[in-house]
Formats: sequence, C-alpha cells, structure tokens
Amino acid sequence: MMRNNQTDQILTHPKAHPKAHREVQIPSITSQGILKIIAASSAGTLIEWYDFYIFGSLATIIATSFFPKGNETVALMSTLATFATGFVVRPFGALVFGRIGDLVGRKYAFLVTLLIMGGATTAIGFLPTYDQVGVLAPILLVALRLLQGLALGGEYGGAATYVAEHAPKGRMGFYTSFIQTTATLGLFLSIGVILTTRLNVGEEAFKAWGWRIPFLLSFALVIFSYFIRSKLQESPEFTKMKAEGKGSTSPLRDSFMNPYNRKWVILALFGATAGQGVVWYTGQFYALYYLQTVLNVDFVLANKIVATALLLGTPFFIVFGALSDRIGRKNIILAGAALAAICYIPIYQAMASAAGYNAVTGTSINPDFIALTSLVFVQVFFVTMVYGPIAAFLVELFPVQIRYTSMSLPYHIGNGVFGGLVPLIGTWAVAASRTAGYSWSMYAGLIYPITIATFTVIIGSLFLKDRRGEINFPSAG
Repeated sequence: MMRNNQTDQILTHPKAHPKAHREVQIPSITSQGILKIIAASSAGTLIEWYDFYIFGSLATIIATSFFPKGNETVALMSTLATFATGFVVRPFGALVFGRIGDLVGRKYAFLVTLLIMGGATTAIGFLPTYDQVGVLAPILLVALRLLQGLALGGEYGGAATYVAEHAPKGRMGFYTSFIQTTATLGLFLSIGVILTTRLNVGEEAFKAWGWRIPFLLSFALVIFSYFIRSKLQESPEFTKMKAEGKGSTSPLRDSFMNPYNRKWVILALFGATAGQGVVWYTGQFYALYYLQTVLNVDFVLANKIVATALLLGTPFFIVFGALSDRIGRKNIILAGAALAAICYIPIYQAMASAAGYNAVTGTSINPDFIALTSLVFVQVFFVTMVYGPIAAFLVELFPVQIRYTSMSLPYHIGNGVFGGLVPLIGTWAVAASRTAGYSWSMYAGLIYPITIATFTVIIGSLFLKDRRGEINFPSAG
C-alpha cells in the first residue's frame, strides 16, 4: 500500500530522515531562558503531583469519611482501590491530551490539564461524607479521582516534552531531570501540608474536617501556576514543525498503528516504565503504607520518616539525569530496577527490626527514626536511578510529530497501572497472606514489585536501545 512522504516522515524515527531535520532551523536558547522554562513547567507539574498525591497520603483518614464504618481493613482497601482508579485512567488521559498536544500544541494541553486537576482536587475538599449522603459520597469521590487521573495523564508528557524541546544539545537528561523531581517534591509537599495541618488543628479535628484543608489549598496553587504557565511560548521545535506543514494529522494512528513506532511503545513499556513505575511507588508510597498499616508506626512519625527521606533523595534525580547525558539512560534505569528487586526484602526486614516490631502484638516499640529514614532513603535512591533519566529516554524514542502521544502512553501505563497498583496489591497481599497464616505475610506485598522490576530488567536488557544524542536540539547561547 502506498503512503505519502509526509506520513513516512512522521511514522519513522527522525534518524531515518536526517535531511528533513536539517531543514528545521531552531533558534538558540540561553541558559537563563531554559531555566525560566524549567521553572514555569516544573511549578505546574509539581502542583499537579501534589493534587494527585494528597489523596494517597490521606488514604487512612479518607477511609473513615467516605466508606462504611465497621471494618477498617475493608475501608482502607476501598480507599486504595479508589486511589488506584486515578492511576488506571491515566493512560486514557495520555491518549486524549497527547493527541491534543501533538495537534494543537504542548502549552495548550498542559494548561487544560492543570485546570482540570485543580478543579477536581478542590472539589474533593467540599465533598459530603458517607455519614451525610451515604453511597453517593464514594461515587462522587471516584468520579473526581477519575478526573484527576485524566488530567495527570496529559500533564507529564506535555511538561517533559516541552522542556526537552528547549534543552541544549547534550544536556537533555540534565534539564528534563528537573521535571522528574516534581513527582517526589509533589509527594513531599503533600506530606508537609498534611503534617502542618494535622499538628495545628489536632488529631480529632483533623480527622473530622482538617483533612479537607490540603485539598482546598490546591485552588490557590493552581491559579498561581496557571498565571506563570500562560506566559510561556510554544516550544520552538513544535512551532517550526507546524509552520513547515510537517505535523501529524492523526497522532494516535501514527503512534500505534505503524509497526515501527508501535514496537518502541511496547518496548518502552515493558523494558523501562513498568519496572520504573513499581520501583517509584514501592520506594515512596508503599514504604509509607508499610510503616503505618503493617508496622503500626504512628501516623505523624511515619510521614516524617518518608518526608525526610524524600527531601534527602531529591537531588539525586538531577545527578542521575546529568549522568545519563554522559553514559546513557538505559543502563542507569535498569541498574536501579535490578538493585531494587534484589534489595527490597532485606530492606523491609531491616525496617521491621528498626521499628521494634513485635509480631505477636502487632505493634512497634520505640521506632528508630534515623535507621528507618535511612532505609526509606535507600529506596528513594533507587527511585532516582530509574526515574531521573526516564523523560529524556522516552523523548528520544519518538519523533516530534507524535512525541507527546507516543511517550505518554507507555509512561502512564507503566506508572499509572503497573506502579499505581503497588499500594493496593501490596496491602491486599499482606492481608490475604496473614489470613492464610503464612509466617512471611508482612513481606508479601513485595512479591509484585520485585516480579515486575525483574521482568523489566530482562526485557530492557535484551531488546531496548539507548538513543542518547540521536535527536538534535538547540544549542545553549
């Protein structure tokens, strides 16, 4: 079947068409200019992650407000399932907003996602509880959680692509790694706001109404971020592509129906983002749930432990992003996944010991803050290895015409589905194995992330290519 030249150009990697890419003249970007772009992009993305993660950080509190009382485990599982819906729907957001981003522009897409996310998050702060409206409460909660997932599905790909298309040649890993810090900083911010609110209003008031404050705060944060982002210009590479009439008229078809691009979408998922996703959510979210629900460490102390580890680990996103510019992305990502798979069980055994956990009473006595923070930090360090280079890695796999769409889907399936299900599957596995009477039940939640991370290391090592430096980007002025 015959295809026109424009379609051929869209459906294959830019390396296959060097002449077409030499025709694109992109203006130089100053170091000060790229820093402003990163600051504006990162601010919005950080706030979207904050919006998305305050739900997870408050799962144990929300469980008592939106689901029937009587069985705390069932209520928590229901809340985690609601939390997971936001992850599962993220790939659909990637398709919807990825298409918009490739057709209309990166800036327009991530302005829309910011408003949707902020609106849904603020609305959660106003929701009536189960005691007030019965089953309508969890229904409304799930609906707003779905909107959050759709928005985040379109946000990340836009921000990462936008920064990458401004990055100086040879520095893409370094500059996009600032976007990579926003997920962890968003989680850190959510924990910080929750702790501050909890300590100021008191435990009982926080459970009754204080938990709404972090959600309501989102409104002011989103307005501030929207104002900053609205002043941004479209990326020069995308603008040039549109001016020359080389854009894709059907990004979804060109991304997933063409065998060449579809192959890289699949390999990016199973050889990189699936393992990266489970490592991210194990090291940052499951670690928090493990402290709270398995080791029964105090709510405030558990959040302080994770928040401190996140703060200490965040600079390493930049370290590994920059290192990937020198030695490549793939090996760093796979090394992080392999280390996590090997080390999780001994780390979580050490966490139980450091918490002073008594298996008979199910309580922890005199938890060692420094030891527990160090053990969570090691997990965050693995997160920085797999996550720091991933944006640059994905951007380099796909041509500009379909980049937003193509990179967003494997990223959000890997993180939203494989990674996002870690807390739910982990909590369920611990509960089920305890019911069965297994002596190793408290570590059962690690089986899933270890299996996925190992699978990713095997697939990535055998079939995935590192395309560092294959795409020409503007040089710094």
